[in-house]
Amino acid sequence: MNEEELFYVLALQKVELVGDIVAKKLLTHFNSAKEVFQSKASKLGSIDGIGSILIRNLKDKSVFEKAEKELQFIKENHIDTLFFQDENYPDKLKHCIDGPILLFSSGNINFKNRKIISIVGTRQITSYGMECCKKLIADLAPLNPIIVSGFAYGVDIVAHQAAMENNLQTIGVVAHGLNQIYPKVHTKYVAKMEENGGFLTEFWSNSNPDKENFVKRNRIVAGMSEATIVIESADKGGSLITANMAVDYNRDVFAFPGRATDKYSQGCNNLIKTQKANLMTSAADLIYMLNWDLDSEKSKPVQKQLFVELDQDEQKIYDYLIKSGKELLDIIALECEFPVYKISSILLNMELKGVIRPLPGKLFEAI
Repeated sequence: MNEEELFYVLALQKVELVGDIVAKKLLTHFNSAKEVFQSKASKLGSIDGIGSILIRNLKDKSVFEKAEKELQFIKENHIDTLFFQDENYPDKLKHCIDGPILLFSSGNINFKNRKIISIVGTRQITSYGMECCKKLIADLAPLNPIIVSGFAYGVDIVAHQAAMENNLQTIGVVAHGLNQIYPKVHTKYVAKMEENGGFLTEFWSNSNPDKENFVKRNRIVAGMSEATIVIESADKGGSLITANMAVDYNRDVFAFPGRATDKYSQGCNNLIKTQKANLMTSAADLIYMLNWDLDSEKSKPVQKQLFVELDQDEQKIYDYLIKSGKELLDIIALECEFPVYKISSILLNMELKGVIRPLPGKLFEAI
């Protein structure tokens, strides 16, 4: 998108009564935002849902001053823009009817041919939540997904940190303009995040982190991802809003279960109970439910380590496979005396350690 086109898209955003859905309708009908402003009232009126008040608002010249100011900020601060009709816009978000027509980004973000997952949860994360979150991201690291979250306290920042520790691209979807960082104590993470990933927002530089903005940005977190994972949540909270949005967008939702008495597991337990979320106990659940190919060229090759440490269960399975050769998952579970739901997780961990490999037809063999 060139500078002139960007200017008119920014101006269109500031027209009263023009939200993302109406803007998309106008931009789809006309060739550009500039053409929208230059069109006659009769032509605008012929579009379904475009009334006389909106047509009058489109003639308001004050929007151009606002657009000029924002364009100046974008240029001075080297902000990247992602237009919903462009290639660099998140692919899955293009299919959300209320997705933003324009996103602003900073850092080094690359969506091309990448798996994207969102990780959300309470700001009051417990030690259990931290353990679940860190282990999940570490186990997913060989598949090189993009980790998306909201850069808030609790689960969000733990997810971003874990992604950085595992050299994964991570994106913070923020509820304000890119002229500030919220919360300010997280400023220390900005430089590292922007090295591999960065920040996304739909909000202009004059937008503050207001309460309604957080709810609004949740649709980006849910819409741009293949799946949304809820680590921990009380019975009410922003992460449950995100999970419900993901369900509405027909995305997969996963939640870690917790004890019935744990305050910050109630939301997750309810999502699972009402069948809005798949029960998650490990990365294996996500990989098998989403049908991710562990042998894909897009994923990092799993190399066998020189000195692999296997736990007792893994050693039992490894010894069995060395002795029997190729074997079916169900037979491995039967012979090694493990329930099937548990064997999937163990086999994935062993595969990531490079000591076994999967074969077509749910077969596995030791390397």
